Amino acid sequence: MKRWDKMSKAFTRVGKEIAMAVKAGGPNPDSNPSLRRAIQNGRAVNMPKDKVESAIKKASGQGAAAYEEIVYEGYGPHGVAILVVTATDNPTRTVSNVRVAFNRNGGNMGSSGSVAFQFTKMGVFRLKPEGLDPEALELDLIDFGLEDFGEATGDEGEPQLVVRCAFESFGAMSKALEERGITPISSGSAFVPATLIELDEAAATEVLELVDKLEQDDDVQEVFYNLG
Repeated sequence: MKRWDKMSKAFTRVGKEIAMAVKAGGPNPDSNPSLRRAIQNGRAVNMPKDKVESAIKKASGQGAAAYEEIVYEGYGPHGVAILVVTATDNPTRTVSNVRVAFNRNGGNMGSSGSVAFQFTKMGVFRLKPEGLDPEALELDLIDFGLEDFGEATGDEGEPQLVVRCAFESFGAMSKALEERGITPISSGSAFVPATLIELDEAAATEVLELVDKLEQDDDVQEVFYNLG
């Protein structure tokens, strides 16, 4: 059941990403790089093609929901800094839900700028390692704003390469990968903490319970925090 809940949440997140991309740049992925990226991210979470097409059609129609991205800031238990990225058509509802989640789970919501300075917004690309020479690729991408290159695993434990760049270099990095015939598994932005807070298991669990409550909200796209 938890797996299906996670999949449903992922589809909702990508659906909103598609809606915002269509609203900003139209329904044709050939001329809308943001929509291409959203479709790519849909594939990464195994979103069926018919659901992707339905989301594009729905976002193109009259009366489509107008989502806006809003980032909320706060502190969790034990002083852990948290950024909550939302996509909402009702900011009043969203801010209320986020505040309740903080208050009921040992945290407190902060004002704009109270937490964000502890994070750097970066572009993130996840790649399949098959057929790639990681060392050569890392050197090759330095000229396009590469700041970090490493290994990770996907949701199913599959190996991945992770490319990070300054968010201002996102377009250049995306183009560089495309020119080299590399199609990312997924791509987007992430808020990377400058420093991490190390906590014992019990304290860390308290923080993760708050993160879980935030992530359950349909308006929440992603949650970033500086727990080590």
